[in-house]
Amino acid sequence: MNDLFVYSLRLGDDALISAQRTAEWIAAAPQLEEDVALGNIGLDQLGQARSLLQYAGQVEGAGRSEDDLAYFRDERDFVNLQLCELPNGDFAATIARLLYFATYQHLLYEELRGCSDEQLAGIAGKAVKEVAYHVDHATQWVLRLGDGTEESHGRMQAGLDAMWPYTGELFASDDLVRRLDVAVDPASLQDEWNRRVMAVIEESTCTRPESSYQHSGGREGRHTEHLGFLLAELQHVARSHPGATW
Repeated sequence: MNDLFVYSLRLGDDALISAQRTAEWIAAAPQLEEDVALGNIGLDQLGQARSLLQYAGQVEGAGRSEDDLAYFRDERDFVNLQLCELPNGDFAATIARLLYFATYQHLLYEELRGCSDEQLAGIAGKAVKEVAYHVDHATQWVLRLGDGTEESHGRMQAGLDAMWPYTGELFASDDLVRRLDVAVDPASLQDEWNRRVMAVIEESTCTRPESSYQHSGGREGRHTEHLGFLLAELQHVARSHPGATW
């Protein structure tokens, strides 16, 4: 299978699945302004997903569009990080996930915008500006909740702890990224990611999460039980009315 296709698919799936999860907060966030903010973040992620999946389809050369890749693949065909598919749960857990994932994306896109592939570099150049806002938004909420009341502090710590066992996969390297000269090796991002995330956690008065086990497998199509339910909702209309246009 074409390495560039798989790499573009990985990044596109990350953004698509994260967008779907983030959008679940629309009309359900703790305040009206947060409905708008999370809605905008979800739209940013969806825009990134569309660009990346469209490019993946072009690279594959099999005639599949971004919609085909989003709506007509099965669960085991998705190669997103497991972190992106985890249920929203408590609002603080969603914010912890956003902090972890957006910080990773920001570092990744910073590197990718300088790659020799003009298409990927262009997508990354636009996305890095959007993700900078996502990082800032998550940071402000972590600080607000962590250094707030006893209740909010406890919830923020619980959210950080719950999402932490899925962060190791962010930095898992493999033969594909080592072969593909335009790819960013995620292992190279780990030290700076740790520095940035730990600075936020410490300022929030929360403590560094500890976990003896890190989940993995998303890049190989092995997912949590939650992805199937997410895809059922995401793909229902397209699969019920294949070929429909609007």
